[in-house]
Amino acid sequence: MPLVVADRSDVDGEANGELRRPKMRLFLAAVVAIGLTFVAGSVRSAEEKLPLDKLPKAVMETVKKRFPKAELIEATKETDGDKVEYEVSLKVGVTKYDVMFSPDGKITLIEKLIAEKDLPKVVVATLAEKFPKAKFNVVEEMTKVTDGKEVLAYYEVLLETADKKMLEVEIGLDGKIIKTEDKKEEEDKKKDEKKKK
Repeated sequence: MPLVVADRSDVDGEANGELRRPKMRLFLAAVVAIGLTFVAGSVRSAEEKLPLDKLPKAVMETVKKRFPKAELIEATKETDGDKVEYEVSLKVGVTKYDVMFSPDGKITLIEKLIAEKDLPKVVVATLAEKFPKAKFNVVEEMTKVTDGKEVLAYYEVLLETADKKMLEVEIGLDGKIIKTEDKKEEEDKKKDEKKKK
């Protein structure tokens, strides 16, 4: 009895790998797309230190106008996708500020370091109830700026809980918690990303 070898084109319509190549190309394209998405995601939010003399002219002009007696400490350029902002750390007298600017020099956010005693009672009460025995490490007033108008929007408190968790808490003027972020987890993720590079 003669041995009969089936023609693969009869089985799946593939002859000499003609259909296999487009499938392979499609597979490789998908792998490349996934890889690029991963790279873009990791680059999405980037922060780089910037020498003060490299800040855009419009940013420096606004700093001098809004904070004429400020001592400039440092600056960073923050990129999130297509959005670019500049953060300038400065000091006026003994008060420290971190100020966010658009590239055209408009202030978008002012973070002012304040003392724990300067928090409203309703904010302190909420934090004491939610995080008993927590230690406040950093307390800031967060002022949003829209069309040149500055409005105190919320407070940001970096605290250490009784069980040694480091949390950043955004809390409204009314004492309602807006957002809580575990800074230890965030730092661990950053360390893991650096190890992968």
